[in-house]
Amino acid sequence: MTDVAAVVRGTIAPQLDRALAASRANPLPAAPSALRAEPAHSAQLFGRLLGAAIEAAPAVAATPGTGADTTPARPADAPSASRPAADPAAASVVELLDAYRTGTTTPSAVLAALAPHWTSDDVWSDAVLRLVDGAEAAAAESTRRWADDEARPLEGIPFAVKDIIDVAGTIVTSGSLQTGDRVAPADATVVARLRAAGAIPVFTAATTEFACGGPHNARYGAVRNPWDPERWTGGSSTGSGSALAARIVPLALGSDTGGSIRVPSALCGTTGIKPTYGLVPRTGVASLSWTLDHVGPMARSAEDLALVLAVIAGSDGEDPTTFTAVPLIEAEPERVEGLRIGVPRGWFTERVDTAVLDAHAAATEQFRTLGATLVPIEFDDLESIDAECWTVFYGELAANQEANAATADLFDAGTRARFDVSFLPTAADYLRALRRRPLVQAAMVARMDEAGVDVVLTPGIGATAPRLDDLTMSVDGERFNLHDVIPRNTRLFDYVGFPALMMPAGTAPDGLPVGVQLVARPWDDRLVLSAAAAFQRVTTHHRLVPPSSAVRGPTDQ
Repeated sequence: MTDVAAVVRGTIAPQLDRALAASRANPLPAAPSALRAEPAHSAQLFGRLLGAAIEAAPAVAATPGTGADTTPARPADAPSASRPAADPAAASVVELLDAYRTGTTTPSAVLAALAPHWTSDDVWSDAVLRLVDGAEAAAAESTRRWADDEARPLEGIPFAVKDIIDVAGTIVTSGSLQTGDRVAPADATVVARLRAAGAIPVFTAATTEFACGGPHNARYGAVRNPWDPERWTGGSSTGSGSALAARIVPLALGSDTGGSIRVPSALCGTTGIKPTYGLVPRTGVASLSWTLDHVGPMARSAEDLALVLAVIAGSDGEDPTTFTAVPLIEAEPERVEGLRIGVPRGWFTERVDTAVLDAHAAATEQFRTLGATLVPIEFDDLESIDAECWTVFYGELAANQEANAATADLFDAGTRARFDVSFLPTAADYLRALRRRPLVQAAMVARMDEAGVDVVLTPGIGATAPRLDDLTMSVDGERFNLHDVIPRNTRLFDYVGFPALMMPAGTAPDGLPVGVQLVARPWDDRLVLSAAAAFQRVTTHHRLVPPSSAVRGPTDQ
């Protein structure tokens, strides 16, 4: 079998060397330059764009500690793409809420149907780390609330929580031997807000170590992909992606620092959104790279994501990157008519398999059919920007993990390889990457403004899920290490903080899912949600289920 540790080390160190060389060859002008290149300029730009977004969509004020959870459950007569929830394992969040509302089923019945899968020996058991106490009682309370017409926005929806996000009284380990059996002292803000909206945390889901390690986790092992157990789910929200694909839970929380919500979504055939940086509080979530870290929902559909994002968005008074007021968050499929969608080539279509490009082309034509206008767009200097993403990531990883240096032998191979190289960037390297960030953000917004583009549609991950035995992916028959393919189309949007949604767009000849990505300006999360919802109302890609799933029969009709 391949020496996975050697493969990881042999890929990561050259990657960083190339990134540092590229960055050092392109220094920013020296003082007294008047470049708007201080980190605070990012916050200034986002504040201005937030004002514009609120002007376009009514603001929702978030009361600290509760989130913007004033969004009501969708009325029974509102338009929806939902279907009856005859099988709870096949149901989306929207479909379960409809079923609860009409009395077709109850939260207690759904919990009873799904719970046996969480302790099974099937493929998806890799995803489940620990059950959360109190789920049965919470489901009973939700059942009572529906009966008494007291339902909250997400009443009775079970959800999984990535093992870097705190759930009060539950062992949360960040997938590491370094943490022992650490018990979370309180709910993370996102978990507390979902509970307040009636949702029920049911288990912690596997992650790569500290959300950055390799597929073969030293503490829990690898999470196999329900579409093919010899493939990986994609990191680092491994368990969240696997559990959703296997249909053992309709909703999961993930985090995204280089693509870790969007990668499993693409490789497992589910839908996930990395929100605008600062939209969702990170309080109670283990930090990997505070400049790049995002927290967001993963589910079946964009309509599901919109319901959940509306609940967890807004300042909690603790995370300093969040804002008190946020734009209204909703999925409005009708907005797709007249939407101007930018279609880039170049960087986003290089090192991408033909099957992924074909899915992207088909999605582009589908949007044209829906009434959108397709506009060519390109962004400048993406290779050097990608290099700066690495520098920020490694600089902040070193700062976050340096106290574990004495016990570095406890890291798994992937984390250890990253940790060993994370001290290579100098202070000037790190600060150069941070200085370039507001310039890149402003340039990307300006390019979208010049093209009159509302959202951008890119291919998703460049190939189908990587093999677990050698960590490779095939791009038109050529094999690449997964680190050279997976983050290419995603990491950039963590660096700039723009909202980015990944959704299924078909299957490749090997039978595995492929995806496409929608990106918008900061705070225009509802545009990517609306475009995705329109696409999913006329396609069935998001309804396809893997052979290893809890669904009793096909749901792709």
